[in-house]
Amino acid sequence: MKLATIRTTDGTACVRVDTATATETGYADLGALLSEPGWREIAEAADGPVHAVADLDYAPVVPRPGKVVCVGLNYRNHIQEMGREIPQYPTLFTKFPEALVGAHDDIVLPAVSDAVDWEAELAVVIGTTVRHADQEAATAAIAGYSILNDVTIRDWQYRTTQWHQGKSFEATTPFGPVMVTPDEVDAGAGLRLAGEVDGETVQQADTSDLVFDAATLVAYISTMVTLRPGDVIATGTPGGVGHARTPQRYLTEGQVLTTRIEGIGECRNATRKEKTTGA
Repeated sequence: MKLATIRTTDGTACVRVDTATATETGYADLGALLSEPGWREIAEAADGPVHAVADLDYAPVVPRPGKVVCVGLNYRNHIQEMGREIPQYPTLFTKFPEALVGAHDDIVLPAVSDAVDWEAELAVVIGTTVRHADQEAATAAIAGYSILNDVTIRDWQYRTTQWHQGKSFEATTPFGPVMVTPDEVDAGAGLRLAGEVDGETVQQADTSDLVFDAATLVAYISTMVTLRPGDVIATGTPGGVGHARTPQRYLTEGQVLTTRIEGIGECRNATRKEKTTGA
């Protein structure tokens, strides 16, 4: 099953996305739906207003997650290109929800930087409240998978040893277009992931290259903090980022960044430079 949050003339709506149509579930967004214990049955039985898939205006698949936990250095080939060793534990940081944009929204390139990089990622969406999860409980807590690009402002990221300030600039992080439930995609078996800039493939990997898989991350993070429905885990990016290239390469205004994962779909986002007050 595929679920999404769309924008309508009346606000946002959570929809079940079928082949050609999307049916409203009666909930304002996917996070609200996931807060219901019977969310799967509700979505399957949805009979609200129907929209053509071709006309959907996607909001971030979970517009206001309580937590966005991101994982760094989690693909073996990316760890190698960055000159690091395979980590013993996940490298975690967080992202503010204000960073999120929809699957076809513009990415805003911050006025303060010319070092904006791409990071194509598989996102995990939590569907049940979980704390101190073992592997079985962690697997059961995953509502589904989506696509996220952890667009990173590299010069701000490396101002200090803490990465967060380069990861949470407003309106920089595409997230969507849909969440796909685990019965339809098996991230553990390996999904093809790709990132493109203006049609050129810059990242290409398989999720089987993850050092820490989705369930392992849920179990690890839930040891620290309670994970709740609608929370998001961005599982890390593979090799091919612009910062690791020679010469280094970054996003510029007017480009199109495409992030694609097998079985889920794609985010396709144009870039535009931020206009500050008075500019």
